[in-house]
Amino acid sequence: MNNPPRRSRGFSLIELVIAMAITAILAVVALPSYRQYMIRSHRSAAQAQMMDIANREQQYFLATRTYAAAATLTASGYALPSEVAAFYSFTITLQAGPPPGYIITFTPSGTQASDGALTLNSAGVKSPADKW
Repeated sequence: MNNPPRRSRGFSLIELVIAMAITAILAVVALPSYRQYMIRSHRSAAQAQMMDIANREQQYFLATRTYAAAATLTASGYALPSEVAAFYSFTITLQAGPPPGYIITFTPSGTQASDGALTLNSAGVKSPADKW
């Protein structure tokens, strides 16, 4: 009895190289998009915190007739959430009146640094406009 020759199973080297090349091309295309998505996501979280700080400033102003500095907010128990603090630090610049005002500035750091600073003032002006 003649046994038919056994055909080997598995992938050839050429098939593996083609699969790796396709994977590499997909990664090269997808990675920049993913990075931009993450930058926009972190920016949105920072913007939400800026709006929260603006609300706190208005509440503080109603109670004391003056706006709170960053140190005052921090002393009262406010802290940036860890997911925002990992990528941004904030400052509040008080403006003497009349009328009094403030400017909230979020400065990015780390992988977010290329995004640029965000500001929000007491009149509700947000800059840079293309980031909002």
